[in-house]
Amino acid sequence: MKKFAIAAATATALTLTMASAAFAQTTTTQAPMTLAAGEMTKAKESTSDTWITTKVKTDLVTEKGIPGTDIKVETNKGVVSLSSTVAVTDAQKTTAVAIAKKIKGVKAVSADGLKAE
Repeated sequence: MKKFAIAAATATALTLTMASAAFAQTTTTQAPMTLAAGEMTKAKESTSDTWITTKVKTDLVTEKGIPGTDIKVETNKGVVSLSSTVAVTDAQKTTAVAIAKKIKGVKAVSADGLKAE
């Protein structure tokens, strides 16, 4: 029983030492503040894209004459992509693009994925 306890304690000590060394290597390659700043930028972009997607989708659903529930909205770095599995008229496509363009933070709108009648 004593041998097992000594072996377990040794294994634990070695594991902690190895984990410590691995952690030290990963944190010394890049300054922690720089790493945190990069992660914050990604989080802000993600939040902005999510907000834009939600706002565009909401405005499309509430617009009369637009099949908002059938239009898929995706946003990547402020560029909104509209697509659908159902056909829309040219007027509906134009209106959907106009709705997306008026949202704050939208840099461009692609409606290539909207099927025309």
